[in-house]
Amino acid sequence: MHLHIVTVNRQIPINLDTKRHSMTHQYKTALIIGAGSGISASLARQLSAAGMRVGLAARNTDKLQALASETGAAAFSADATQPDAVEHLFNAVEASIGEPDVVIYNASMRVPGSVADIDPKAVHKAFETSAFGGFLAVQQAAKRMIPKGRGAILLTGASASIKGFPLSSAFAMGKFALRGLAQSAARELGPKGIHVAHFIIDGGVRSATRPDNGEDATLSPEGIAKAYLDVLGQSRDSWAFEVDLRPWAEKF
Repeated sequence: MHLHIVTVNRQIPINLDTKRHSMTHQYKTALIIGAGSGISASLARQLSAAGMRVGLAARNTDKLQALASETGAAAFSADATQPDAVEHLFNAVEASIGEPDVVIYNASMRVPGSVADIDPKAVHKAFETSAFGGFLAVQQAAKRMIPKGRGAILLTGASASIKGFPLSSAFAMGKFALRGLAQSAARELGPKGIHVAHFIIDGGVRSATRPDNGEDATLSPEGIAKAYLDVLGQSRDSWAFEVDLRPWAEKF
């Protein structure tokens, strides 16, 4: 299994401390799977600014070069739907920047179409990307975090995590499954000291192709990333499992 790694020589440890109830959480290394523009790029910037070593994983690392250079992150090429590739990814991240104690799964795939006409092979691939890849990431993270009794696993959901829309069956299947995985993993791993959280991104995310025009009617990637970091700062006596984010104009 070929794993291509691009590293940038910048490794700064983080001490992400919260003094709430005298609980201190120290996260040093984060791995973002399904990295690209938007949410994951904002996460990379904010985690790096907080002092964390950051790994960015995607099938194609060419698109990550500018972000890696900007944030000092290391870029890794891997197929998140393949068990061997995900295992090799975690091993490579550990060897390059350190074992990740924060793992963020941000990969997903949309295949719109009528249930009567959509290509079953495309649906299978979409489900693998949105859900099965999430399981592989959680499994590899759990294997490393359980012996240490600490860590955080954050999973990116969507409106489709709780609402199946017309012509969106493949995406809904994947996101519903990812939410179920998050619930099960949180109940299993929480008592072992591992914080599992699921984020419902309920609304359009601002981008170059989706400008906001100053109305705050779309979710900003920066605001979403800040919510992730806020969750990382929670003390374990007040852990959030699910965070539901939407702009003020979005209907429930």
